Amino acid sequence: MQFQISTEPGGESFTADPGQTVLEAALAAGLLLPYGCRDGACGACKAQLMSGRIDQGTVSATALTDEERAAGQALLCQARPLTDLVIKVHNVGRVGDIPVRKLPCRVQELRLAAPDVMVVTLRLPANETFAFRAGQYIDFLLADGRRRSFSIANAPDGAGQLELHVRRIEGGSFTGHVFETMKVRDILRFEGPLGAFYLRDDTERPAVLLAGGTGFAPIKSMVEQAIAIGSGRKMILYWGARNREGLYMDELARSWEDALSGFRYVPVLSDASAADAWTGRTGLVHRAVIEDLPDLSGHEVYACGAPAMIEAARHDFALECGMAEAAFFSDAFTYSPDAVR
Repeated sequence: MQFQISTEPGGESFTADPGQTVLEAALAAGLLLPYGCRDGACGACKAQLMSGRIDQGTVSATALTDEERAAGQALLCQARPLTDLVIKVHNVGRVGDIPVRKLPCRVQELRLAAPDVMVVTLRLPANETFAFRAGQYIDFLLADGRRRSFSIANAPDGAGQLELHVRRIEGGSFTGHVFETMKVRDILRFEGPLGAFYLRDDTERPAVLLAGGTGFAPIKSMVEQAIAIGSGRKMILYWGARNREGLYMDELARSWEDALSGFRYVPVLSDASAADAWTGRTGLVHRAVIEDLPDLSGHEVYACGAPAMIEAARHDFALECGMAEAAFFSDAFTYSPDAVR
């Protein structure tokens, strides 16, 4: 027995087999619903259940609160239909002609960009073509069956190599491996491209790019893609970090103001010390956006960083700046004790 699933307001429909999640069924049908981690931890796939019943499965209490459950919200990456469903979800797209693939790669370079950020460059097989959209991510496939997710930081054009920004997380076995034992020429295996966070190219609306920490990585991919195609779209990048070291590619971001017409860069530090000698913007990075752009009704927002930043931006931009819900695209980095990203 299959379950029929319909979406509002787009009117898309697809079927799910028993035991299949809503997200799995949508992807199998060629529909791209918003999603990020696929583990019930980031909240990117949150949607409103209009009718029907589901088994929500195991999700993070921060990604889906008890109040949100009671209000009929669900995380589609873990929700399994028990009946036919109608769900309210924005930004439904098509998977298109970019296949998700599993490929080997070789570590080409390891470069320390900050005390806790390693830039990892991967070389792809010479006879393979890997396509992706600016903003998407890959999963490393580890020997024990675990996955570790990292956003791609370079533009898609000529992607014979991939650039990743790996932040060292206390207690993270994989990030510890990257910083302590990984070597140039090591062989890894990955799956990708993954995720529904990518720069939409069907509009000329100004784009607000909001990055926290290594959430800069997919934003870098987006900007470099815009430079590569000579985009005339207006973009403002707000990059937030605790201290100056957290802006680990600050000079590069500043250089984009000359490389891309209509681009502006605003760095923001939340916990600058006297040693930083910082004279720029301070405070929460999303509040800097609100100060500068009190009307976001005509903008698109692309936000990447910690879940708290993403949720605060989503809520405050809509409430205070008139941002349309369908104009907010996000990728929330989540961490476990054996951390990802």
